[in-house]
Amino acid sequence: MIVTTTHTIEGKEIEAYLGIVAGEVILGANVVRDFLASITDMIGGRSGTYESKLAEGRELAIREMVNKAAKLGANAVIGIDLDFETLRDGMMMCIATGTAVKVK
Repeated sequence: MIVTTTHTIEGKEIEAYLGIVAGEVILGANVVRDFLASITDMIGGRSGTYESKLAEGRELAIREMVNKAAKLGANAVIGIDLDFETLRDGMMMCIATGTAVKVK
């Protein structure tokens, strides 16, 4: 499956637009990770714990979106957009959206 943020795929012709697909993931953070991340933030540097959580959320949301596109008969998803939000009580949401297409 071709997955891209662009609205076209070089060298490929879009045969059919199959609809918008989305993958949504909500992940929880724990108290220890929040505490360690706040220490990192105070002394400077990068928070590896949160970076890995962001990467996990992104990968899961994209995987869910691709699975939904495959069920529609797509062989590509174009125009992908990723959004991240923090929710209450240390929850993080990642949403991947795109257009499922059939390409030659």
